[in-house]
Amino acid sequence: KEKENEIEKDKDSTPTDTNSSETVRNSDKSTSPSGAAAASSAGAGAPGDDGSSSSQTPPSTPPRPKSKSPTTVELPEVYPQIIALPISRRPLFPGFYKAVIISDVNVIKAIKESLDREYPFIGCFLFKDENMESDIIESKDQVYETGVLAQITSNVYTKDNETGVETLTTVLYPHKRIKIDDIFPPEKNADGSVKTEANAETSAIIEKEIIEGITGEREGDEPKAAAKTLEPSEVYKADPEEIVIEEEEEDNPTAFLKKYAITLVNVSNLEDDKYEKNDPIVNSLTAAILEVLKEMSSLNKSFSDQLATFSASLHSDIFNCPEKLADFAAAVTAGNQKDLQEILDCTNIEQRLEKALTVLKKELMNKELQKKIEKDIEERMTKRHREYHLNEQLKWIKKELGIDDGREKLIAKYNERVKDLRMPEEVKKVYDDEINKLQTLEPMMSEFTVTRNYLDWLTQIPWGKQSKDEYSIKNAEVVLDEDHYGLKDVKDRILEFIAVGKLLNKINGKIICFVGPPGVGKTSIGKSIAKALNRKFYRFSVGGLSDVAEIKGHRRTYVGAIPGRVVQALKKTQTENPLILIDEIDKMSHTHSVNGGDPSSALLELLDPEQNNAFLDNYMDVPIDLSKTLFVCTANSLSTIPGPLLDRMEVIEISGYIEDEKIKIAEKYLAPDARVGAGLANVNVDLQEDTIKALIKNYCRESGVRNLKKQIEKIYRKAALNVVREVGEEEIDEIQDEQKVEEAKEPKAEVKSEEDASTVAATKAEPEAETETKEESIPQIVVPDDYKVSITSENLKDYVGPPVFTTDRLYETTAPGVVMGLAWTSMGGSALYIESVLEHAINKSSTPKLERTGQLGDVMKESVRIAYSFSKMFLTKNYPGNRFFEKAEIHLHCPEGATPKDGPSAGITITSSFLSLAFNKPLRPDVAMTGELTLTGKVLRIGGLKEKTIAAKRSGVKTIIFPKDNYADWNELPENVKEGLTPVPADWYSDVFDVLFKDVTLEDGNNTWKAEFEAIDAAEKSEK
Repeated sequence: KEKENEIEKDKDSTPTDTNSSETVRNSDKSTSPSGAAAASSAGAGAPGDDGSSSSQTPPSTPPRPKSKSPTTVELPEVYPQIIALPISRRPLFPGFYKAVIISDVNVIKAIKESLDREYPFIGCFLFKDENMESDIIESKDQVYETGVLAQITSNVYTKDNETGVETLTTVLYPHKRIKIDDIFPPEKNADGSVKTEANAETSAIIEKEIIEGITGEREGDEPKAAAKTLEPSEVYKADPEEIVIEEEEEDNPTAFLKKYAITLVNVSNLEDDKYEKNDPIVNSLTAAILEVLKEMSSLNKSFSDQLATFSASLHSDIFNCPEKLADFAAAVTAGNQKDLQEILDCTNIEQRLEKALTVLKKELMNKELQKKIEKDIEERMTKRHREYHLNEQLKWIKKELGIDDGREKLIAKYNERVKDLRMPEEVKKVYDDEINKLQTLEPMMSEFTVTRNYLDWLTQIPWGKQSKDEYSIKNAEVVLDEDHYGLKDVKDRILEFIAVGKLLNKINGKIICFVGPPGVGKTSIGKSIAKALNRKFYRFSVGGLSDVAEIKGHRRTYVGAIPGRVVQALKKTQTENPLILIDEIDKMSHTHSVNGGDPSSALLELLDPEQNNAFLDNYMDVPIDLSKTLFVCTANSLSTIPGPLLDRMEVIEISGYIEDEKIKIAEKYLAPDARVGAGLANVNVDLQEDTIKALIKNYCRESGVRNLKKQIEKIYRKAALNVVREVGEEEIDEIQDEQKVEEAKEPKAEVKSEEDASTVAATKAEPEAETETKEESIPQIVVPDDYKVSITSENLKDYVGPPVFTTDRLYETTAPGVVMGLAWTSMGGSALYIESVLEHAINKSSTPKLERTGQLGDVMKESVRIAYSFSKMFLTKNYPGNRFFEKAEIHLHCPEGATPKDGPSAGITITSSFLSLAFNKPLRPDVAMTGELTLTGKVLRIGGLKEKTIAAKRSGVKTIIFPKDNYADWNELPENVKEGLTPVPADWYSDVFDVLFKDVTLEDGNNTWKAEFEAIDAAEKSEK
């Protein structure tokens, strides 16, 4: 037999939005109470104070035409199987309405058919796990055994406009307590899903049928009030099992529920225990609950209305209904799940009243605390409102009296600035104190100006503002390569710094110190780092600085006091994480004044990552976080930087440039900029590579490129002068001639009298005066396309003058005693010649002597003395026949005597000079050396090998001798620096000797001064 289910829409219900405050889902996560006052002894009541449940009188017109009012319905004595609906958070209590939201399609369909069959009863049971949400009970252990038998009074279809979820909101009226006897959860498939009787197609029709049956509208339609009856074609066909269920309905009115995948239960009534109505304990508990309820009524007006409605709904004295009073107390409180369930479980009236009183007193304590908090807040708001009212009156009075000192506008300006800042609590307190002080000071007082200036600075520091760091390695490489050529070590270190920041997702404050000769790009590298990191850049120089106030600011007690340069940097950049470049850190004044202090000591706190998170400026007098700031320092030499300060910085050495690097820098950077700066961007000026090479070789041999830049700019300026002379003068003359012709064509006004003449003169004078104030427009010179300026190595001297350096080195051929050493200076590496000569010929009257000149330092004087002693020992040991040092009067000199020279790296050079003189043998002019020597001949490690190698290459050296301990440094040098040089690592001086004097035999060495000493010996013998 085929069965058709005709689903009729509730004509009296109206669809509502799911966000209605009067509807809560049965699995809602809120912990608001669901209590409400009963409206009658049969279950009528007033709405709950939180809207989560209600106990108002059931509507006079029932929502469903076939259901009876809860107050008139007849409850069966023995219940058939009914729907089991789980509830979350709070149990339902008899006599108090509650609306629940159901989303399970099978449960919705079952409820709809129950109403159609005029059996609107379900069992409601509380989940033990308050976080569980479902419309199905899968096992008896999931819920508490005690629940309520509830009547479905109305159904409302709802649809969430945001999520599109369609649900059924049903209003339940609990009648009495029940307990679970047996539970029948829906069957499950092998995969754990709920097993349904219908196939997939039938399930889809069921789901669609539910929505259309409840509302009378199809999916996607706007909600309508009209009813809808499904056509037979829209209803699924009944299977044989449904036919069996239909036959069972005569004995079991709820047998139809078995065809739905829902939870069914067998239940029985849970009756209250009998008690004596005049029991003093029950009466006392009842009175105590009433007293607490009255106190709560005084705290909450809506609760007072609920209590009044509940009292009016009772047909007898409230002391005759203590069980309803206990349920009411539980329903209106926000007790926890366990306490409320215990009240529902309790059948002993005395115990139920005790538990309800306990929960009610907790609620009273919460209400009192809430009331106290509200009162405190209200008092504070009242105080602020009073202050605001009085301030407004004061403003009006001052306005009427004409007293307007601008303080309010000033304070408003400061408050507007502070709104966008994230000041630390300590700073905010200082700000509030200063604002209050400003309000009490008169503008004529000097303290007013001091406070105003302080607030100006305090509100312009970027508290909490940071620029977003850029972590792109590729972008950093592009930026660094655009601005600088070479400097691979420096670029790699910067990229490592960015890579670490990318992995940590933050760039910690660092203190980096670039050390190198002038003109190698230390300052410009700092700008490039800021550009690569997307940080603001600020530079200040401390060269010659002698006042610590420049770093840490002045005290506010001084007139015109301002903060230090660091705070000024933060104000200028408007970020907490700028890149601050401290230039010339090695040139701070070391003459400490009594009042100025030591600026290098002030930098100790600033450049210490462990301390600068709370940097204290003397003027600001509040801690300033500089831990996110990146400090970059520059210096030419490390020798003048104090040790503690140097220890706080990561030193990166930038060596000078070799010839190839200078050529590339000139072609890529210097020449294009100079060309544009000279106005020759559209002129064909040919500056060839050979010309640049000649310029570097003959004019610019310094380590940096600053002088090279000057010379290139000079070339282009001279070229611009030639262009104007050859092309521009004729064009300008033509323009001037055209202007004269036009002026001649203009008719001259006739002057009839002296008065007219004076008027005309005055008229002409006015435009002339205006012309003087305006900038004269210079006519643009158009250079022909075929015009070309060629600058070659042959005509280079016409642009920059005669060559400064005519040879690669000071000595093209060296005399005995002349050796090329290598030195490191703050300007980079340089060639340092050592010259030794005999003051007199060796004769009988000669006495051994050593004289030193060339402004040598103490360390270098010791090196000379050690080299002299070692040379005598070495010569005596290896060439005993050479008695040179017995009579030699030697004068040792280092050229460029105006330049001070010092340092422990000239030992082997001086020794070689002495031995060259002792053997009377000149050394190769293309050999340079560096290394300190001990008294026993050990060659010691030196520093600045890269700079010295660059200097050697610049001087045309082919062989370079250096300590063996520096061989690792040699291997790290770029290939273009080592190209063309033969390295000779020396461990002992014998290694050096084998290279310089490899062709000196024992016989030659012993016979060098043999004739002179034979003459001396003969003369001494004849005297005897």
